[in-house]
Amino acid sequence: MQTYRIHRFSKLTGLSTHVIRAWERRYGLVTPTRGANRYRLYNDEDVRLFRYLKSKIDEGVSIGELAEIGREKLLQQAEREYVSSPVEPPPSENLVTDLIHALAENDRIGFERKLNGALAVIPFEEALHRFLLPLQEQVGQHWHDGKLGIAQEHYASNQIKQKIYSAMNQLRMVEEGPRVVVACPSQEWHEISAMTAAYLCAARGCRVHYLGANLPIPELAKYCDQIRPNYVLLSMTIERSDSEVKNLVQELANQVTPISRVGVGGQSAYTHAALFSAQNIMVFPDLKSLDVFVFSLTH
Repeated sequence: MQTYRIHRFSKLTGLSTHVIRAWERRYGLVTPTRGANRYRLYNDEDVRLFRYLKSKIDEGVSIGELAEIGREKLLQQAEREYVSSPVEPPPSENLVTDLIHALAENDRIGFERKLNGALAVIPFEEALHRFLLPLQEQVGQHWHDGKLGIAQEHYASNQIKQKIYSAMNQLRMVEEGPRVVVACPSQEWHEISAMTAAYLCAARGCRVHYLGANLPIPELAKYCDQIRPNYVLLSMTIERSDSEVKNLVQELANQVTPISRVGVGGQSAYTHAALFSAQNIMVFPDLKSLDVFVFSLTH
């Protein structure tokens, strides 16, 4: 989980450093850690909480009333409001354009400096929607149009995957909560959507088993039989024929759905939604619908 010194925390929350210190002292809603130099360090949970507090105060609720609710319940309310909101943070179009330009010029230092710099000052989940996923989409389109080579596409994709892995590893480990398996079926090598789903599940309090790309359904079923997950989520992005999807659906229905509820997402899943729904396999048209569903499991 990222940490921020108080002046950056102030900019991220829209609250003055004086107010932040006063709320910390009077209400105990946040307990920053201390860096080696004794500076206060706040994390992404603190950012979400204080943004939520500011929004409620702007609506006329007093900080005293909010403080009586307590940190944990306030965080749950903040997360619920964030998940249910239909408005995503606006994409950082200029940043994405600059990153694409750096890729086209094979400017590795410039690309990583801009990417890492942006991630250092924006909470990860916000960064995911604002520029990491838009960047992946733009890179794919530029490769399709012949403006970027396959090596450049692989480089950018690996950079994004590293960031998601790192963010997942910084989340708090949970010992309870729904057990969720996330994977890509056979022939699916593009796993960023699956990794994003795994991150959202973990961030909402699920125990996530991420199995990666190109996993045959029989192997998935064998794994599920061993750990007995509550849900299996599959990402499907490549185009498949009706017969290929029917075979996949039948495999899932015969081998996995007797063990666990199954959900699918991605363009291919959405295109063939009727085939999945006929076997009681959930179809998520986008990440927002998945996030709302996962949040309902843990709250």
